[in-house]
Amino acid sequence: MARRGASAGGASARKRSDRKREPLVAEVDGGRAELVPDRERPHGWTLLLDDAPQSHVDLDDPSFLSFEYQRRIGHMIDLAAPAQQPLQVLHLGGGAFTLARYVAATRPRSTQQIIEVDAALVQLVRRELPLDPQARIRVRSADARAGLAKIQDGWADLVIADVFSGARTPAHLTSAEFLAEVRRVLKPGGQYVANLADGPPLAHLRGQIATAATLFPELALAADPTVWRGRRFGNAVLLASDLPLAVAELTRRVATDPHPGRVEHGRALADFTGGAAPVTDAGAKASPAPPPSTFT
Repeated sequence: MARRGASAGGASARKRSDRKREPLVAEVDGGRAELVPDRERPHGWTLLLDDAPQSHVDLDDPSFLSFEYQRRIGHMIDLAAPAQQPLQVLHLGGGAFTLARYVAATRPRSTQQIIEVDAALVQLVRRELPLDPQARIRVRSADARAGLAKIQDGWADLVIADVFSGARTPAHLTSAEFLAEVRRVLKPGGQYVANLADGPPLAHLRGQIATAATLFPELALAADPTVWRGRRFGNAVLLASDLPLAVAELTRRVATDPHPGRVEHGRALADFTGGAAPVTDAGAKASPAPPPSTFT
């Protein structure tokens, strides 16, 4: 019996990866892309852009999430609706399509759209790590905000933002105006998930929470304890909705990850924000660049 997530499309991708178990390097629109084989998983690959790890894919088991922040997004996907219920999901940022593959494997019959600005990267991933042709996944090469503007009102159950350019989130994807477009695209009760990256003194992270609070009444943030304490640069995953979130179960799952994290919400999250001002288009800045030691 095939493992969950295995398919005819996955078999085709595995045959291709069997022939190329050495790193593959290509120039894409955003810089130097490298596909590095995972030595512990026969059909696992890591995508790096300019030496920064972006995505990990296991073609045998798309439900496997290797990266810490992607595991946390996976928990949020799992809790967004009852198990196996199909979702309509919009992904802003594609990478190696890891999260779209996860949704397709765990929630069959879901309908998904990926908006990825790097057309050459999309071509590389489609060629070397093909999607299951039976999955309902549409990929468009466009700027995330421009592509978002073309999505109809109330289309998405879930919008997932994981957009980095040169390891930084572009400024125009950090503002209240951007989040107003996200909210327009979400169904009532839909959820927004964002991968945020910051380091001490966490000013960007606090500003993003304050910005989301102007559009969404319910927020939760998952991160490694050392990131919470401002001791290192890292990822934090923001979850937002207009309806109450499954915070208790999310907290339990994040706490039992291989690298345990912490979830804050409500008053504790408001206190963490510390009166930070919401970000608008007029004053928006890209997220801070990670220090050189982050990926070494």
